[in-house]
Amino acid sequence: MRLKIKKILKADDKIIGKKVKICGWVKTIRDQKSFAFIEISDGSTLSNLQAIIDSTNDEYRKILEISIGASIAIDGEVVKSPGKNQKYEIKIDKIQIIGTSQEDYPLQKKRHSFEYLRTISHLRCRTNMGGAVTRVRNSLIYHSHKFFQDRDFLYIQTPIITASDTEGAGDLFRVTTLEDLRKDPKEDFFKKKTFLTVSGQLNAEAFACGMSDVYVFSPAFRAENSHTSRHLAEFWMLEPEFAFADLKDNVALASDYIKYMAKVALDENEEDIAFFDKFIEKGLIERLKHVIESPFEVITYTDAIKILEKSNKKFQYPVKWGNDLQSEHERYLSEEHFKKPVVVIDYPKEIKAFYMKDNSDGKTVAAMDILVPKIGEIVGGAQREDSYDLLKKKIEMKKLDLDTYKWYLDLRKYGTVPHAGFGVGFERLVQFITGIENIRDVIPFYRATGIADF
Repeated sequence: MRLKIKKILKADDKIIGKKVKICGWVKTIRDQKSFAFIEISDGSTLSNLQAIIDSTNDEYRKILEISIGASIAIDGEVVKSPGKNQKYEIKIDKIQIIGTSQEDYPLQKKRHSFEYLRTISHLRCRTNMGGAVTRVRNSLIYHSHKFFQDRDFLYIQTPIITASDTEGAGDLFRVTTLEDLRKDPKEDFFKKKTFLTVSGQLNAEAFACGMSDVYVFSPAFRAENSHTSRHLAEFWMLEPEFAFADLKDNVALASDYIKYMAKVALDENEEDIAFFDKFIEKGLIERLKHVIESPFEVITYTDAIKILEKSNKKFQYPVKWGNDLQSEHERYLSEEHFKKPVVVIDYPKEIKAFYMKDNSDGKTVAAMDILVPKIGEIVGGAQREDSYDLLKKKIEMKKLDLDTYKWYLDLRKYGTVPHAGFGVGFERLVQFITGIENIRDVIPFYRATGIADF
């Protein structure tokens, strides 16, 4: 039975002398005539495992058939490595060539640009960067589930196809079987216009209003014609919704989650985070420790505007009460002014979604955004409007179809409760944890304007 390289490198010295089998892809090969070194990776860890074979071994002739990128299996004995870079290496008894690699293998060099790797998304997980992102992402997903499961939240699955627009923004991908979109939607498969979901929130609210505490983790889709480093057409959203809760509860849960994720990365992905600290963002480890140890600053939108107005900094977008905060404003607050994550609450109701609860001032809603250095907004949420009459009025003011939202209004008719929730753009979270600048580099296969390959 094969053993993962991670298990070998993390083992204690009792593994020395053990016979093992490893499988993976060749990263380097050096033929010294009297012996040869092969470095192999199986994706389980950042470090490669070195294997050595003596020319007196009958298997030595296979060295000529092996090239970078080939997949091989090695049977051999674990020995202590004389080198400084790793504890153990494998003394080869047998080599099996599973898949050869052609001369035009695109990853011959040790380092490649992010731009180049985006053109070969199907291979970039074999690079140090791609592998490290994948392992960190996997760890954050696993521990996201653990975070909410440990707090008795139920994991639910919400529809990908929907007739409603959660945000009311209109940037939707239509789902249709009609070849001619001018035809009556009643002739379509669902007998009405349907779209890929931008959020599972509204459906999650239905379960929160009957099961108390739930969360969704699923793909979401935005048809924004955006080419920024922060936007994707297809991405993943983590969305908890919980009953008998207000904005204060929402802020506390979201802040705890971000801190928990930073700690998970440092504890569970130490080697990969050290790699990112060295090659992607100097000081990343200290930044994550600061996030864990520092209380998040909580300020109102009104106070945020005052801080921005007094900053004497030239922004591309104007700072004015009633305007939404842009990325440059969010990053100034978190990176330069407070130098830590900031929770901005109580936004003007005109710039927020219809489902957010009105505050008593009549001008703002109980909304919250968590802003973090390097990214800007990473969490967006709110206390939800729990009054039937107010919610119906808001839907009408937004000129949304009441029939489409009848079921949503029903939640306010039958046992309504104060409830709240938030959404975490998962790729932005991975960016924040790894220090990687472009969101296209933290998802296995990215979908953006003009890009739908692989």
